[in-house]
Amino acid sequence: MVENESVVPSSDDATEAFDDRSEAERQRDEYLNALQRLQAEFENYRKRVARSSEDAATRSTGQMVAKLLPVLDAFDLAQAHFVTSPGSEAEALDQARGLMLDTLKREGLERIDAIDVVFDPHVHDAVAHVEGDGASDGPQVVELLRAGYRWKGVVLRPAMVKVRG
Repeated sequence: MVENESVVPSSDDATEAFDDRSEAERQRDEYLNALQRLQAEFENYRKRVARSSEDAATRSTGQMVAKLLPVLDAFDLAQAHFVTSPGSEAEALDQARGLMLDTLKREGLERIDAIDVVFDPHVHDAVAHVEGDGASDGPQVVELLRAGYRWKGVVLRPAMVKVRG
């Protein structure tokens, strides 16, 4: 005769099943944390590469604009020459110069050509000095000899100026 024994799991079986489950949960959490770190690292990498690419493009464009500065200087000299003899050539030259400057300005070029401002060695190159009365806050730019330019906030070429004081 078969006795009707009820099967009662032992406490060892329950502990082992619990340990297996907690081990699986622990591994799951480790994998989840590793995946989250990997995603964060990849996102940081993607942003860094995009920023680096943008910086390289800005530097490259700035170098190209720097190569165009002698052309702008030639326009300025020609315009100064035609001041005494206005005519259709002077008007055409002025329009071409204005078109080029406007196009470059829209892209980020800024001309440094202010007179009667305080001398700033970061944006001005003093090549001549005139004695002053000493009443101002410091050296003042009194004459522009050659325009300077900034490209997106970075000085490509300082303005060549005459300074008083």
